[in-house]
Amino acid sequence: MAVLTILSRIKGVIGQARFGVLMEFLRFGVVGTIGFVVDTAVLYAGLALGLGLYGGRAVSYLVAATTTWALNRAWTFRGRGDGPVHQQWALFLLVNLVGFAMNYGTYAALIAFVPLVAAHPVLGVAAGAIAGMFGNFVLSRQLVFGVKK
Repeated sequence: MAVLTILSRIKGVIGQARFGVLMEFLRFGVVGTIGFVVDTAVLYAGLALGLGLYGGRAVSYLVAATTTWALNRAWTFRGRGDGPVHQQWALFLLVNLVGFAMNYGTYAALIAFVPLVAAHPVLGVAAGAIAGMFGNFVLSRQLVFGVKK
C-alpha cells in the first residue's frame, strides 16, 4: 500500500502526462533488467561454446535486444507503433544502434583496460547496459513505439 501512496503523490506533483512517461521508463527499466539477465546468460553460453568475449557478446546482445523488443512491445509500449511486426523489430534494432554503440563501447573499453572486468565480463555487461539505457528509451519511445496517428 505504501508504494501506491508514493506513486499517487508523485503523480500529484508531476502531473498525469509526466507520470505516464515515468511509468513507461520504470517498465522499460524492468524489461532492461530482464534483457541484462538474458544478455549475460547468452554471453556465458557463448563463452562456453568458444565464441570468445567479443563474438559471444555480439550474439548475446542480439538475443537480448530481440527479447527486450518483444517485452517492450507487449508491456511497456503496448498497442503503440506502426507497421508490420518484422519492420518494427528491425526499426528497434536500427534506432537502438546508438544505445548499442554506447553499450558495446563501454563493455569493450572495460574488457580491454580493466583486468577485473575481463575476468568477470558480467561487470562490463552491466556497465554497458546502463550506458545505453537512456538513449534507447528515448529513441524507442519516439521512433519505434510512437503514438499511432
